[in-house]
Amino acid sequence: MKLSVIIPAYNEATRIGNTLLDVDKYLSEQDYEYEILVSLDGPTDNTKEIVENYKKLVKNLRVIGYEKNQGKGVAVRSGMLEAKGEWRLFMDADGSTSIDHLNKMWPLTQNGYKVIISSREKKDVPGAKVAVPQSFVKEFLGKGSNLLIQIFGVWGIWDTQNGFKMFHQDAAKKIFSIMRIKRWGFDIEALVIAKKLKYKIGIVPAYWINDAKSLVTFLGPNGYVHTFLELLKIRWNLISNKYDIKSKNKEK
Repeated sequence: MKLSVIIPAYNEATRIGNTLLDVDKYLSEQDYEYEILVSLDGPTDNTKEIVENYKKLVKNLRVIGYEKNQGKGVAVRSGMLEAKGEWRLFMDADGSTSIDHLNKMWPLTQNGYKVIISSREKKDVPGAKVAVPQSFVKEFLGKGSNLLIQIFGVWGIWDTQNGFKMFHQDAAKKIFSIMRIKRWGFDIEALVIAKKLKYKIGIVPAYWINDAKSLVTFLGPNGYVHTFLELLKIRWNLISNKYDIKSKNKEK
């Protein structure tokens, strides 16, 4: 199987159906084997029932997950390690970065890249564009967060948080098997570990459409403050050798 698409889902009852149909339509037109894997993060609405019903319409759809909400990072990690594809892409349930961005990613797989991400920042790659901007407050907080991430985490990547990233199966197993962050800071952790494991990280431009119903807040478990605390935890994990990077590099 060439590709697994992992879609983490909490309370996505109103949005995930259209995304599943879009992904299925695109992939059904390709000439490779694939699966769509929805990883449920303990939803409290009827997301699970809706996704199960879409099995009648969407080919190669699998559903995994757990009853208690643990965080997007746990849902993505579960999907990455459960997936069967040679390449494993995770994308957001709202489809704000559309599945056809894969067209830009495949060429990089021929050039030695094992980790390929999309970016909304022109500092990362020409052609990046935010079609529907976020509010001024979220834009301000996001840019401030990116600056902190540069200082404490992922040097040289200005958009670590866009939810459209693809990993070769070897990289996915090594990176996600040692990750510890449970919520929104997991993107940063994945890229920090990828860099420490010396994987080449390719970047393609994103055409990103903001969803006004975004679950990201200022406070709370999915907020900017909590993500900053997770960033500090990542730094501590590196300092205290929680990831055992030297051992993992010897395995490569």
